[in-house]
Amino acid sequence: MAVHKKTASRGYDIIGDVHGCAHTLVRLLDQMGYRKINGVYEHPRRQAIFIGDIVDRGPRIRESLHLVRDMVEHGSARMVMGNHEYNALGYCTRAPAGSGKKWLREHNPRHDRLIRETLDQFEHYPQEWNEFLEWFYTIPLFIEEDHFRVVHACWDNDLIEKFKAAQGGACIDEDFLQASSALESFAGQVMDTLLRGTDLKLPEGLAITGKDGYVRQFFRTKFWADNPKTYQDVVFQPDPLPPEVSSRVLTAEEHAQLLSYSSTELPVFVGHYWMDGRPEPIAPNVACIDYSAVKYGKLVAYRMDDERELSRDKFVYVDVERPEQGSDPYSEDSVAR
Repeated sequence: MAVHKKTASRGYDIIGDVHGCAHTLVRLLDQMGYRKINGVYEHPRRQAIFIGDIVDRGPRIRESLHLVRDMVEHGSARMVMGNHEYNALGYCTRAPAGSGKKWLREHNPRHDRLIRETLDQFEHYPQEWNEFLEWFYTIPLFIEEDHFRVVHACWDNDLIEKFKAAQGGACIDEDFLQASSALESFAGQVMDTLLRGTDLKLPEGLAITGKDGYVRQFFRTKFWADNPKTYQDVVFQPDPLPPEVSSRVLTAEEHAQLLSYSSTELPVFVGHYWMDGRPEPIAPNVACIDYSAVKYGKLVAYRMDDERELSRDKFVYVDVERPEQGSDPYSEDSVAR
């Protein structure tokens, strides 16, 4: 009984996409009252929950992974899988014989670029990298507590319930990873939806060129939109839709593709979406805590207690500082080796 009471009253600090910004993560943990004890950050009363995407892009990926894994193994943190951890597993896992490809995730210029910093920083630590890849299989796709939920990009009740029934829990194994390389499969739909979000296809002949230079025929959509009428009501991504597209009225077929997350559902936390500005809820029970840390935005956390309606006042964050000739011990200024 006492154990149940302790768990129910524990506070949680849900932390956004780190992407190798280890020094900034230390600053955020310090600000929230976490202290390094016997080499591991912990809080006397609270537990951190990382939203995924610890790897790729940033200058201290290896350091970040060690810090987070140490906290998880110590019990002072938990983590859900991000699409970048999933991508790393696919990129580093050989495809089955006879599949017509060498790797589950194709080694093309775009995929090479996305994982380059991670592989470079582990170049002299191949055994460590293999151990982290194995560890990724122990990271759940989602967390559901009595009063809140955590997933990297999208909470889809139907897919999650089917996944739990099929897998007997919240983690994938290599068989599921292999199956997920076929996007149209159940496994492919689970990984794409939960870790990348939902989308709609643009009208024929239209495409968006994102800030990353990647040309897309789809746009990312809200999974919580309430009675949307137009594309503008459902779009949720850093790159805006052209005005002539955003005013387009949703068809009945497009409506049927959209998810719904009722205002009566538990609060849910996501990362993934490269927000900017001052952190605040995007719905009374939905918060995105990815504020583009690795692009010199903010590394953000939400301090969750027992509330059912999320509050702007519960966000905490640190600004990511630009490099200053290595003089700032907390600047993201060098590559960990």
